[in-house]
Amino acid sequence: LMIRRPPRSTLFPYTTLFRSPAAVAATLTADARAIAREDVAINRRMGALGAALLPPAARILHHCNTGALATVGHGTALGVIRSAFAADPRVTVHVTETRPRLQGARLTAWELAAAGIPHTLLVDSAAAVLLRDGRVDAVTVGADRVAANGDTANKIGTLAVAIAAAHYGVPFYVVAPASTVDLAAPTGGAIPVEERPADEVTHPCGGGGADGVAPVGTPVYNPAFDVTAAALITAIVTEEGVARPPFTDSLPPLVAAAVGKMRR
Repeated sequence: LMIRRPPRSTLFPYTTLFRSPAAVAATLTADARAIAREDVAINRRMGALGAALLPPAARILHHCNTGALATVGHGTALGVIRSAFAADPRVTVHVTETRPRLQGARLTAWELAAAGIPHTLLVDSAAAVLLRDGRVDAVTVGADRVAANGDTANKIGTLAVAIAAAHYGVPFYVVAPASTVDLAAPTGGAIPVEERPADEVTHPCGGGGADGVAPVGTPVYNPAFDVTAAALITAIVTEEGVARPPFTDSLPPLVAAAVGKMRR
């Protein structure tokens, strides 16, 4: 609350209500609902800004899940797709399965189907083929953290897609709220990357058991994220505007604008 709702920049308004649990609950509930509304509004602003970057009848490649299931509603990179489709029903989406946890197959494909947006699911390693064959007009991904220079940490597999997109001249867009930008991290090298359990790779849905796809005891390298170099990113879409290289110049004003609104 101290970060997201600066008008309540300390917890004193809550401590003064501790004599009335019902009042505390009501205040916290009201703040939570306000935060939810704010998040949806932020996503819709990013959706509109990102959709404006896409060509008519855009064929979009999307990695991982960045929709309503990952946010409060609408989504970040998937929110761009929702906004684009609302304006142009010819929009289609290529969805990577997103190994090893299959967020693309299990979540993004479900969201797109529920929204009636035409889509095709593909294995992660097929993305480069689509890019080579000219079947993708733009790539949209989210971000877990963006460094001050634009290096972006996101779900593992993002880097491979970015490299292929750059090689074949396809725009690569990162869509993330300004709060994702960490100006204290000068480059992606300052972003720690979690390594996940081996059974996420050796077993189709994780959790161990008898359905393993690799010999028992096989060593596994399973980073949760990778860091895409800023040089591979066409633009970073935030709710305050679209940042383009050099990101060290374009990102700080957008972050400052977002912080300024939070403090009002």
